[in-house]
Amino acid sequence: MKVLKILSLVMLSQLPFQVAAQENVQLVRLAKLVIDSAQLDAYNTFLKEEIEVSVRVEPGVLTLYAVAEKNRPTHITILEIYASKAAYEAHIKTPHFLKYKNGTQAMVKALELIETTPLIPDMKIK
Repeated sequence: MKVLKILSLVMLSQLPFQVAAQENVQLVRLAKLVIDSAQLDAYNTFLKEEIEVSVRVEPGVLTLYAVAEKNRPTHITILEIYASKAAYEAHIKTPHFLKYKNGTQAMVKALELIETTPLIPDMKIK
């Protein structure tokens, strides 16, 4: 019984380190959107501004890389890489993100956020 108690205490003492390690793990996901074709140019203007400002002023935003499918330009995928979950949570509260989100809400016909697990987490995007 004493061994179990000691083991429990050791495991509990490691919890803050495990939580801290998880908080510093990059958050990587794909945002897949379908945009109203009549509003595609306006959407792309909002998107370009939001990405440029985010990458320039937010150290926790490591990558926001948007692509449109060649044969379906209204289908957009954004690779999002944040330094941590906290960096992502800070990002979605910024004025430039809120401007994008509120300004494009009626333009977005579908949105799917896909959480991912990086296969090579130490890989740097240049």
